[in-house]
Amino acid sequence: MESEPASLFSFLVQNPQLLSVFSPELLLGTLGIVLLLGSSAMVSGSEVAFFSLGYSDLKKLKDSGTVADHAIISLKEKPRKLLATILIINNFINIAIVILSDLVLRSALPDTVFDYWAQSLLSLFSVPSPEETELWGRLLSFLVTIAGVTFLLVLFGEVAPKVYARINNLKLARLMARPLDIMMRLFHPVSNLLVKSTTIMERRLVGSGNGNSPSRAEIDEAIELTVSHEKGAGRDIDILKSIVKFGDVTVKQIMRSRVDVVAVDFRIDYQELLQIIREAGYSRIPVYENDFDNVTGILYVKDLLGHLDEPAEFEWQELIRPDVYYVPEAKKINDLLKEFQVERLHMAIVVDEYGGSSGIVTLEDIMEEIIGEIKDEFDDEVEVVFKKIDDFNYLFEGKTLLNDVCRIIGIDTNSFDEVKGEADSLAGLILEIQGHMPKTDAEITQGLYRFKVVTVSKRRIEQILLTLPKN
Repeated sequence: MESEPASLFSFLVQNPQLLSVFSPELLLGTLGIVLLLGSSAMVSGSEVAFFSLGYSDLKKLKDSGTVADHAIISLKEKPRKLLATILIINNFINIAIVILSDLVLRSALPDTVFDYWAQSLLSLFSVPSPEETELWGRLLSFLVTIAGVTFLLVLFGEVAPKVYARINNLKLARLMARPLDIMMRLFHPVSNLLVKSTTIMERRLVGSGNGNSPSRAEIDEAIELTVSHEKGAGRDIDILKSIVKFGDVTVKQIMRSRVDVVAVDFRIDYQELLQIIREAGYSRIPVYENDFDNVTGILYVKDLLGHLDEPAEFEWQELIRPDVYYVPEAKKINDLLKEFQVERLHMAIVVDEYGGSSGIVTLEDIMEEIIGEIKDEFDDEVEVVFKKIDDFNYLFEGKTLLNDVCRIIGIDTNSFDEVKGEADSLAGLILEIQGHMPKTDAEITQGLYRFKVVTVSKRRIEQILLTLPKN
């Protein structure tokens, strides 16, 4: 007659050691698992917290004087090493959780318990042999350990802390800054080896040929092939190409040079100021002392609305806002756009390498680089002064920006990149090619294009005739 498996009660009576689940060793092991899970949660959350900090968060941290904030900045300056350290710590903690969980589980539920469960399951189909019972008991023990540890790690060590860190990134980053700084120093040899090995692998993958990024010309060609068949494609193509090159454009390429800037001396009387404002039609006017190299503030025209009837002696200087924002010529306009958004500004003074003011750049100038020229009710009908003589000849002012020239004649804006050097205007391009100030009626050929100097003064090239190829 087949024997029935013993009842669980009789099994526990026969194995009284199973009732000692509240032994000190078991409690300490459980406490250790809880502490390790908490550590895993903090480390996993810190990965999201540090790498989700935005530009405005970093600016606040730089302005702060606390030790934790400076530690965050220091860690963010070495992102690869920080990530390697976080991964190393997390792996060590997870391995410790798996080992400790296995020990706790074996202490709370010895192999005899899993053998009993295996025997109960196998008896539903046939009478198991001792070897089968032991094999399936070990399998059940393994599955319970893996399932339980995986559930704990995923829920409490990954998902929950990362959701919390995404919402409270700055708070958690400040809390973990010092511990991670210490851990980075402690695991420096291992993290350094990991970073170097991944760098070597990246170089090999990129150098294999398949990882090469497409060139600007290839991207432009892909845009034209994709969009050219659609209605109004010309406008869409220009916008897409402008977006692609947006990160490579510098402030110097889009700024308004100082000779074209409308600015006022802070010593002029009020009536003269009003006259300048009426003629210019701008909403913001730079104010300088002595010359434009010493801009002391920005005058917002809207601040004058309540003082339009004041006499010439009115002290309008009290309305000047001293928040002047300076940017270098080489600054990328995508970075400047972020700074304008953070600082809530619309204008910046552009300075050259010697500290002199070379012009101004506005938020409108940046947006026009993507979507094209923006006109309002105060703008003239044509901002870029030029004359189209026929389909192949255009008369430009020498100060016209090369980007505007290329847009008007319908060629790519990087057509003259190989020869323009540091020049941004049409006159600057001629000077770069010639190497000296040309005389009137001088003709210069560059590739398919011919330039003729129409008017030149002692200091600058005034007008240039550009002739396009007839083919």
